[in-house]
Amino acid sequence: MITLDRLTKSFGTSGQAAVDGLSLTINAGEICVLIGPSGCGKTTTMRMINRMVEPDAGRIEVDGQDVTRIDAVELRRSIGYVIQQVGLFPHMTIGENVATVPKMLGWDAPRIARRVDELLALVHMEPGLYRDRFPRELSGGQKQRVGVARALAADPPVMLMDEPFGAIDPITRASLQDEFLRILRELGKTIVFVTHDIDEAIKMATRIAILRAGKVVQYDTPERILAHPADSFVEAFVGEDRSLKRLSLLTTGSCTDTGIPASTAPRVSAGAPLRDALSAMLDAGAAEAAVVNASGNVVGRVTLDAIRTAASVHVA
Repeated sequence: MITLDRLTKSFGTSGQAAVDGLSLTINAGEICVLIGPSGCGKTTTMRMINRMVEPDAGRIEVDGQDVTRIDAVELRRSIGYVIQQVGLFPHMTIGENVATVPKMLGWDAPRIARRVDELLALVHMEPGLYRDRFPRELSGGQKQRVGVARALAADPPVMLMDEPFGAIDPITRASLQDEFLRILRELGKTIVFVTHDIDEAIKMATRIAILRAGKVVQYDTPERILAHPADSFVEAFVGEDRSLKRLSLLTTGSCTDTGIPASTAPRVSAGAPLRDALSAMLDAGAAEAAVVNASGNVVGRVTLDAIRTAASVHVA
């Protein structure tokens, strides 16, 4: 879906490249997270995809089309864009904000109205309650939901997300991450997502590109990066708690023993991350936890030994 071929971009007269011969292929339906230290070129790379920054050299293709041959304004209308500070128009209602791109594309009023209500409902904002409000009447998390709804308005196949949850408190942030993962996976969009938070990258990505000095150091699934960091830089960047981070990717289903169901507390949901199961065990001072289904029935157990084994297994 998206191909970046030897992209290069420099700013000023220093000659130092912000992006230096970077190549990357992002398949349709993937969530590709760009991450790295400050100044590594992650935001510049993302902004070149919709030509908010023009490359000095290299090629960018979206769905087989060279974006440099497409009118820049038309290109941006066809790619959803979500930023950290949302950028809602303060003088426009929520409904008008969401309708911005469909109006530019010449959609008729009934179609726009249907799409606005559909998207507000999708991001769990009751249209009748929020459609006619103004941005100043919303919380930070609500504004971010509207920002995503606006980016989805014209049903773009590609979305760019530049630290969309960076300015939100940790509790709201975790909730929004979960909600938007559900939405994005349901809609099958191709996402390029910039963050500086490795835990967010691991949670959100199907693939992570770790950048350093404008180059890709490693591009792989979160699990493989945690299990097989490419070099000492990646190993240090993902942190010393790599095994613990891997437990956030693995679920109880991967190591539940159904032969000897546990009947004692603590209890964890089937499909919960092993990191949650480990936390529950440590809090209770227990060596195992009961795994329960959606009806609350015990279906098996997960043990500390099983979690330890899962965390230490290397991905092939």
